[in-house]
Amino acid sequence: MDIQSEIPALQVLSLRCEHDVNPLGVESIPPRLSWQMTSPLRDTHQVFYQIQVATSPDLLEAGQPDLWDSGEVASSESVLVPCGGREPQPRQRYFWRVRVGDNHGQRSAFSPIAWFEMGMLDDEYGWHAQWIARPDACLVSWEVPVLPAPALRKEFDLPSGPASARAYISGLGYYELYLNGQKVGDRVLDPVVTQYDRHVGYATLDVTEYLREGSNVAGVILGNGWYNCHTAEVWHFDKASWRDYPKLLLQIEVTMESGEMEHIVSDETWRVTDSPIRFDGLRNGETYDAREELSGWLTPGYDDSAWRPAAIVPEPGGQLFSQQTKPCAVIETLDAIYVREAQPGVFIFDFGQNIAGWAALQASAPAGTEVTLRYGERLDEDGRLDVKSIAIFIRSGDFQTDRYIFKGDGIETWEPRFTYHGFRYVEVSGLLEPVGSDTLRARVVHTAFDRIGNFSCSNDTLNRLQECTVWSYRGNWVGIPTDCPHREKNGWTGDAAVAAETGLYNFDATTAYTHWLKTLADTQRPSGQLPGIAPTAGWGYNWGNGPAWDSAFILIPWYLYLYRGDLRPLEEHFSGMKRYIELLWRLAPLGVVRWGLGDWCAPDANKTAPPELVTTAYAYGACRILARIAGVLGHEEEARDLQYSADCFRGAWRREFLRPDGHCVGDEQTSLACALYFDLLNPHERGPIAQRLQQAIEVTGGKLTFGMQGSKWTLRALSNAGMVDEASQLLLQPEFPGWVHCLEQGATTLWEEWHGESSRNHIMFGDISAWMFAYLAGIRPHPDHAGFKRFLIHPHLPAHLDSVRAEYHSPYGVIRSAWRRGECGRISLEVTVPVNTTTEIWLPTTNAGSIMESGMPIQQRMTIVPSDSSGIPVVTLGSGDYTFEIE
Repeated sequence: MDIQSEIPALQVLSLRCEHDVNPLGVESIPPRLSWQMTSPLRDTHQVFYQIQVATSPDLLEAGQPDLWDSGEVASSESVLVPCGGREPQPRQRYFWRVRVGDNHGQRSAFSPIAWFEMGMLDDEYGWHAQWIARPDACLVSWEVPVLPAPALRKEFDLPSGPASARAYISGLGYYELYLNGQKVGDRVLDPVVTQYDRHVGYATLDVTEYLREGSNVAGVILGNGWYNCHTAEVWHFDKASWRDYPKLLLQIEVTMESGEMEHIVSDETWRVTDSPIRFDGLRNGETYDAREELSGWLTPGYDDSAWRPAAIVPEPGGQLFSQQTKPCAVIETLDAIYVREAQPGVFIFDFGQNIAGWAALQASAPAGTEVTLRYGERLDEDGRLDVKSIAIFIRSGDFQTDRYIFKGDGIETWEPRFTYHGFRYVEVSGLLEPVGSDTLRARVVHTAFDRIGNFSCSNDTLNRLQECTVWSYRGNWVGIPTDCPHREKNGWTGDAAVAAETGLYNFDATTAYTHWLKTLADTQRPSGQLPGIAPTAGWGYNWGNGPAWDSAFILIPWYLYLYRGDLRPLEEHFSGMKRYIELLWRLAPLGVVRWGLGDWCAPDANKTAPPELVTTAYAYGACRILARIAGVLGHEEEARDLQYSADCFRGAWRREFLRPDGHCVGDEQTSLACALYFDLLNPHERGPIAQRLQQAIEVTGGKLTFGMQGSKWTLRALSNAGMVDEASQLLLQPEFPGWVHCLEQGATTLWEEWHGESSRNHIMFGDISAWMFAYLAGIRPHPDHAGFKRFLIHPHLPAHLDSVRAEYHSPYGVIRSAWRRGECGRISLEVTVPVNTTTEIWLPTTNAGSIMESGMPIQQRMTIVPSDSSGIPVVTLGSGDYTFEIE
């Protein structure tokens, strides 16, 4: 193709390495590079790229890349392209840029320069630091004292100002790093929990700006976190094989302007003492005694002679790896919507929103005054905090309770460091001065992934449900995907799987899922068995799991491939996935899986599908997807074998649960939706089963009877059968049980059970957000193309809706779908298709002759192909902005 001279129409932007902008600590070999493009011309596709990678930006500017120059590669790939050339070296920063050419003959200029920096890469000569802890930190039995959080410090000199400096740090369970009196970065609750005896994450931090010529001081405070769960609870994390007192591994590498290197490492020359954090427990809370503050300990020259030398201690056992997931952070701060004195001296702060995080205190009181903060999501009839339903599994100590002891020095501010809570309300007691709304503010804490999806429509109730779902997802991703942020904080696999598509529509959670999948893989036994929670101290292998939960190990990597184009999780976990399917066949040689949880938390367990119907369907679904994964990876023989196994599960399900007269066992909502959702039916059976599903809903007066699994299947099954009106009516019906009933009871997040007597911040009924994106807006990944390289716009128009607007930041750029009803039944549909992608747009009419695009009859501009099933016209289009007017 004739490529013209450079013109500015085609531009390259949004450069990323391993899903992130200018990342530190990259350990993927080879690193993968992504970019996006813009062009004012429609139907623009990349036809070549040229990537240059160098050890300095000057080399790039001079056109002399010393790591890799790809040359002009004929390819349309622009997402996760492997970096070629020489293998990147540990801890080295590389600079890169890219230019592209398109099918219109345009050649872009080189992009702005981006960079990535490698991590330790298992460099045996890289780590000079040693694991250290307080000298009396020895768990000689399970009945051990809970010690104050240790504070560690080290003074060091630098001969000149640093040209660059990195801190490689892992502090278990949690840490805060300070240099010369400043906290480094905005990370909280770091590192993210892992299966510590298998893997331990470390962070790479740029600390150049914190250091200076001459005297410097490093300080670290350590918390217990998940590593030292000393609370007795039903999941036995207090018996975890890895459990130990907090410990630190820190290596600061400083490159001087002269090029010389200085290393400051954790070793026995560090000093340690008790910090003012007298108690911290992940599920209990935190106690801080301001009278014990170590004034000046983070400045050079502080007298630490009374401190003890740190002790070198055993490693935690797991392999060190660079934590590439986004860290947790304080995302926003909420003011109380009201403060009320529930009884003399006891105040209730209502923040108006159920969140994960903690409260920040600002008050004054005489020295020794202790204020108590108790957190919960409900109030009792007397207006007092009610935590009975969420404190039931904690067997020792307080539950969600923080304490602050004043030093008596004017206005004091404080917030906890090493715990988090799930709450809407905070009960405050112990303050002597008048309490106002500025006494307490709520910190919203979760993994700091970017928001990439937005949905709104003309129905305010749907908008509220979307926001409730987003808040539930945020509150249940504090490092890992959890069931709830208060009662358990556990990484339940079933909840994660059901909510994964909602998460990937709304947030760029790719690296967060990748991190958690590593932990889930670490929990897998040699037999293939998986627990219901990850991490686990041994609980969950014999209850709380089964295919409906364990399938997260197969489904989530598949979703990462489908939504974000990432093949690597499929490659990394394929052998473990196969081992799990082999386990299923050993336990269910006839194909019917009779173990595991089923349609969890249905309003009436006797009126939903039997567990074995659910588990067998999931076994089929997981095996079928694994067959596709094998095909994607090029394992053709294994793909055939897995598809045969899937067909066997399908046949077993049909023999056991589908009657000769075409009825499903029970003919209730979950069973019928399951048959449709998993494609367990032959073509002639689908229509009658869909009608029976509609009838099963009508029999209940439009109320749902399903639980967690049926909540995902039913709306999708109805919509796929052309019954989007029925699906939206089911979602919007206001009576118990149902989503809207929860809203009318004051819900600001989704509940665990429809009656609301248990947790009121669960994500497991949260697939409704994904349904809104996929069906109401119609934005869907193509089942045969990864990462939205080719995608669908297939909007469904329920009669009660006048408009829908959604946008999704795909790996290639922003996809928009917006429709609205006009006069005389006309529909306006606006679509944005990113450069280097193709979409199939299903236009909501059967009258192709009525369609106009940008003011002209569509048949004069585009090729229309009727869909196979409904006769709806489908157009296939490249990039650009399109406006359709449809009668």
